[in-house]
Amino acid sequence: MSTNFQPQDPNFESRVRESFTRQAAMDTLGATLADVAPGRVVITLPWAAHLTQQHGFLHAGMVSTALDSACGYAGFSLMPADAAVLTIEFKINLLAPAQGEGFRMVGTVIKPGRTVTVAEGHAYALHQGKEKLVATMGCTLMAVLGRENVRG
Repeated sequence: MSTNFQPQDPNFESRVRESFTRQAAMDTLGATLADVAPGRVVITLPWAAHLTQQHGFLHAGMVSTALDSACGYAGFSLMPADAAVLTIEFKINLLAPAQGEGFRMVGTVIKPGRTVTVAEGHAYALHQGKEKLVATMGCTLMAVLGRENVRG
């Protein structure tokens, strides 16, 4: 899916990547920021035993966490240079067990806004060179401006 959004900040990619490096949660998951484009972000992560539930599937909380970040950074890529982003709501649909050698989380902006942005996420399990859609997310984001303790 291609987005035709114009970022407000010409340095959006470096701003997104720098912010991602400060996310301890993504580091805990072993997640990598694979692709950044205006209104679209891809995060990848490997399967790891310490992130699974009792059946060996990637835990739904881990799927939610990574998809939330993908959606959040997709929205953040279109926000002004001095903005930060916070999720204000999301809904996840778990479609299939998240099992595979790795996972790809894609966040895409549906409707950017000055204050509120709507994004969607798709989580794919990667197994033997094939991708399987395992979850979808609808995500509402808020641009935060002028708060010292909340920065990009």
